[in-house]
Amino acid sequence: MPYDPDALDRRDPRMIARALPAFEWIAARYFRLRADGAEHLPDGPALLVANHSGGIMGPDLCCTLAILWRALAGAPLYALAHDFAMRQLTPLGRLLQTIGAIRASRANAARALAAGAKVLVYPGGDLDAYRSFRRRHQVVILPRTGFVEVARAAGVPIVPIVAEGAHRSGVIVTEGERIAARLRMARWARLERFPIALALPWGVALGPWIPYLPLPFPIRLRILPAVRVSDDDDATAVTAHVQARMQDALEALRDG
Repeated sequence: MPYDPDALDRRDPRMIARALPAFEWIAARYFRLRADGAEHLPDGPALLVANHSGGIMGPDLCCTLAILWRALAGAPLYALAHDFAMRQLTPLGRLLQTIGAIRASRANAARALAAGAKVLVYPGGDLDAYRSFRRRHQVVILPRTGFVEVARAAGVPIVPIVAEGAHRSGVIVTEGERIAARLRMARWARLERFPIALALPWGVALGPWIPYLPLPFPIRLRILPAVRVSDDDDATAVTAHVQARMQDALEALRDG
């Protein structure tokens, strides 16, 4: 079957059922995950908006998927995956598709929502995932507001999901904004950061694509009540509201 990074029919519920116990074991045993708020997941399609920490090996994704797969009990869930991974790394893209990944685009999110699925998105992308260690307790979504426009067009709620602790999995010394600009990465890789991190087993990990072994710090995860978007709501204002709610939850999880 020809590879199509935008295909919705490559999601394999049997693969997800086989992967779930491993994801739950890693989340519970390695990251000592504690999670709450699953009762806030609505019936029907919804846009699940999460913060992202730790870059390519950020453990928040593993923990979030473990919680969502179990809570949704087989209901369709898609996750928007970075364009570079889905287009340029075809073997990885094929594997990710089997557990529900699709190339990150507004059109793909709209198609999945129209099909009745829930869609997981990390709208902060590299700005959030590759923020420096000194900003590990921040949620970074603005200035990216596209998820609000997707939710509004589809008429679905936005459900914020907050993970705390994952940004300690590696120590990002510098975000590398100037390096990314010099390499013109926004043009060919859709990235605005070239992080330099201290991480196992390399010691120093250069760039956004170097896999590493996440350190086993505890992770806390909270699903927040849904946010509804009206036709006349300003996308920037809604994004600021969602980001502020997520920031408050992150700080509560940190202090708790």
